[in-house]
Amino acid sequence: MKTYRRVLTIAGSDSGGGAGIQADLKTIAANGCYGMSVITALTAQNTLGVTGIHAVPVEFVAAQLEAVLTDIGADAIKIGMLFSADLICTVAECLKKFDHCPIVLDPVMVAQSGDKLLQDEAIDALKRHLIPMAHLLTPNLPEAAMLLGRELASSEDIAQAAVELAALGCANVLIKGGHLENGNSDDSLYLAAERRMVILSGERIATRNNHGTGCTLSSAIASFIAKGESVEQAVHSAKEYITGALKAGASYAIGRGHGPVHHFFRFF
Repeated sequence: MKTYRRVLTIAGSDSGGGAGIQADLKTIAANGCYGMSVITALTAQNTLGVTGIHAVPVEFVAAQLEAVLTDIGADAIKIGMLFSADLICTVAECLKKFDHCPIVLDPVMVAQSGDKLLQDEAIDALKRHLIPMAHLLTPNLPEAAMLLGRELASSEDIAQAAVELAALGCANVLIKGGHLENGNSDDSLYLAAERRMVILSGERIATRNNHGTGCTLSSAIASFIAKGESVEQAVHSAKEYITGALKAGASYAIGRGHGPVHHFFRFF
């Protein structure tokens, strides 16, 4: 019998379909893996913003994790929106019970629209409980700044930030450069075991359809890791995928705000 490469996403639901669990499952499928989900929160959301957040009880988040991992298992896990400190601690404790597999942690803090998706007291819990478990941490510039408590204004700041974030215990750090103001969209990957920084250059694509890019990138990385690629290879492959999805999605009109990328651009 054949088997699937299995990717579990632990994240919030986006009713508009562009980010969160919905974007994750589309991305995982588009990159040839079998996706499973643990929903941590429901959001009332569209291309214009978030109008409501309903947290899933932590006991039920734990029940979802137990159900999936005791039966199906996973080759890689992507973690996205975790709204509260209690939820972060619960997820960390549950994951410690199972055989370790690579965790891609996307510290979702603020939506594309600017809406806050992480309580203030949860930041410390994230740093103490989940970041040390991560095979790869994937903050964007504002998220990296929030984790470190200072602004990051230059390439030197970003390089130092990656080293400091790795010192929290995670194996590798990818700081995404989509918020850079120098015209490029370069990402910085720090491979802690090798003490090596890799700069992944990227063109900035003119589009308002960029909702869910962070979720999509981290899910793509988890998918390529599940298929056996190294972290560095997986990040390169995922960056190529998100670039194609952004380019293809730019020609579509959906909603009145920030639309989604085209997750299935390779198929239609």
